[in-house]
Amino acid sequence: MSTKDFVEKDYYKVLGVPKDATEAEIKKAYRKLAREFHPDANKGDASAEARFKEISEANDVLGDAKKRKEYDEARALFGNGGFRPGPGGGGGSFNFDLGDLFGGTQQGGQAGGFGGGLGDVFGGLFNRGAGPGAGTRTQPRRGQDIESEVTLSFTEAVDGATVPLRMSSQAPCKACSGTGDKNGTPRVCPTCVGTGQVSRGSGGGFSLTDPCADCKGRGLIAETPCDVCKGSGRARSSRTMQVRIPAGVLDGQRIRLRGKGAPGERGGPAGDLYVVVHVGTHPVFGRKDDNLTVTVPVTFAEAALGADIKVPTLNGPSVTLKLPPGTPNGRTMRARGKGAVRKDGTRGDLLVTVEVAVPTELSDKAREALEMYREATESQDPRSALFESAKGA
Repeated sequence: MSTKDFVEKDYYKVLGVPKDATEAEIKKAYRKLAREFHPDANKGDASAEARFKEISEANDVLGDAKKRKEYDEARALFGNGGFRPGPGGGGGSFNFDLGDLFGGTQQGGQAGGFGGGLGDVFGGLFNRGAGPGAGTRTQPRRGQDIESEVTLSFTEAVDGATVPLRMSSQAPCKACSGTGDKNGTPRVCPTCVGTGQVSRGSGGGFSLTDPCADCKGRGLIAETPCDVCKGSGRARSSRTMQVRIPAGVLDGQRIRLRGKGAPGERGGPAGDLYVVVHVGTHPVFGRKDDNLTVTVPVTFAEAALGADIKVPTLNGPSVTLKLPPGTPNGRTMRARGKGAVRKDGTRGDLLVTVEVAVPTELSDKAREALEMYREATESQDPRSALFESAKGA
């Protein structure tokens, strides 16, 4: 009988009793029907024999308080066994077998072991948990995730780089071929029957799964533990991998490389590799998201009169920017497409900040020229507006 049939059958209807029937009423109804349809009283009647089996099946569930409670809860959860579609879905029940939800089916239509999905929740339902007679197929295990760090130069982070990473992780023990047993013949764990998990009741007929404590979730126990891995089947392994760091990576960014972590067990997938990137500084350039930054000194005359100034770029030819007359100190201009590489392959911009350079030493000619400039601008007080604002505040 499939799990779907088990939940959908109305055992109360089979025995002809209400859902709130007492144990005595159920027992009485069963005895009456059993006498009526017993094979000895109906020799050669196949329909009576089938009816007797149905009555016995109903009594097995409703006559046991624990089974009856689980049966009632399951039917309440799934809409009294109908598995109906929602509004607008039409009448009738869904055309699928609950065995797909409870971990597949075995030969003869019997529901299989509860290895995942709803089976983790209903592992104890209908007494179908993993017992001594259950299957002994051990489950594949995913490899562990690994985290590593790499330090890049400023230029490597902007342009991308391929770097070697030496990593240590748990891998199948070479001495015992990952079995954990010195002779390569581990036995299936009797506690979890090879699943690596055990169920524990949480009340209300539900059960939760935990890693098996006896086999540490492996599903196998070594009769003669390996001297290297001490029976775990895993040993520390080192390897060097060439890792491509994408262009435009930021300082502190964590990159995930799928399937590049520790190898899995029993055909399970490898874990992931997480690489934390540290980026060095540059003596000239800085970084602001996808844009590069640079501070360019200019003379007072260039800022006041305007000029065409050359600006360096990272790993490329210089660019010429037009400095308009009267450019104030600290103004930022933009050289488009000269920044860091974005995810889509385009580049950010180079943000150029102007810094007016004040000379510390002057020639006689330069000093004379500045004295003449000061005399020519004596009537101009750049701080007058400041004092006016201070008075009015």
